Parts: sequence; C-alpha cells; structure tokens
Amino acid sequence: MSARRRRPGVIALSLALIAAGGAGVAVLLLQVGNRTDVVTVVRDVQVGQVLTEDDLGKASLALDPAVKAVRADNLKSVVGKRAAVELKPGSLLSPSQVTKDNLVKVGEQLVPIGLEPKQIPATALVPGQKVQLVHVPAQGTTDTDKTADATPQTVDGRVVKASGAAPGTGIVVVDVATAATDGPTAAAWEAAGTLRLVLAAPDGD
Repeated sequence: MSARRRRPGVIALSLALIAAGGAGVAVLLLQVGNRTDVVTVVRDVQVGQVLTEDDLGKASLALDPAVKAVRADNLKSVVGKRAAVELKPGSLLSPSQVTKDNLVKVGEQLVPIGLEPKQIPATALVPGQKVQLVHVPAQGTTDTDKTADATPQTVDGRVVKASGAAPGTGIVVVDVATAATDGPTAAAWEAAGTLRLVLAAPDGD
C-alpha cells in the first residue's frame, strides 16, 4: 500500500523534471538560434593593404552585443578599403579595422625604424599615433655647428605599423610616415644609429 501511495509523488516529480529539462532545452535552442552572420578574416592582411573578397569570409555565431563586427550583408562595403591594422586569419572584422584613407598620404614617405627593447615606449604603438623622431649624436661625438645644450633636431611622424618583437633580439620595427622632405633625413639618422622615437603629445595638450 505504501508503495502505491508514493507512486503519484514519484510521477509528479518525474513530470517536473521533464518540464524543467524541456525548458532548458528550449532556452538552449533559443540561444543557438539567435545567431548573427558576420564577416571574418581568412588570410593575413598587412596594414595599408586593400581588402579583396578573397581576404574575407562569413560566419554565423552567437554574438555578444558588446562585440562590434561587420555584418555579412555589409561585406561589399569593406571590399576596396584598406586595413588600418594587421588582420589575422580566423578573426572577426570590426568597422574600426578598416579605413578608406591611404595610410601613407600624398607628400609623405615611409621610414622603417628598428627599436631595441629598451627603446620601446611602455605605451603600445598603434597606427595613427603621432611620434617625433629625434636625432641623437653618436656617443663620443658632437655636432660641430651646435652648442651642447642646443635643442636636438626632430622630425614629426605618424605610426603606420608596428611589428611584433623579433624572436631572440626583441627588436620591433615601426613604419613611420613623415613628410617627403624629412624622409631622407630620418632614414639617414636610422642608418647611422642616431635616431630615437618618442611619443608626441596628443592634439590640444
């Protein structure tokens, strides 16, 4: 008799578990179904390179609203634009990673600068960041046409790309856009090992 009395309770518990399980499945299906078609990167794209359809792909995934990604139906709108940062395969493409502007503008030259670990600012170098290239006379020499306390020569520049640290040496190569008239001077300083890079103050500071 006692077993029979327990049976309704067992059945009720079973039904409750099934109902709970069904609700969980429904939530799971809802989450899986709430997907967004977005643009992905399928091969390496260097800074300043023009994007083609072959560089891009599509994926459907559950996207956090905080993640800014180019929607798949807007893929055509980014083809022909330039990569503002280095793009890696398997990553999502965000609107801020592309630009319609040339990273090296008319009247500018690109100067590659190698920096040793001790010369790299603690602040990460990012495309568009303003910098100054400073001429520092080689150790043991002085400029004969300037006094020792004279203001050093400088060239204004803008970061176009900063590489990762090279294995073993830690050297980072920074591509800096300068005025075309200053490019040869900066390149000569770099070749002589008398060039230093410093961050320029933001506009208005």
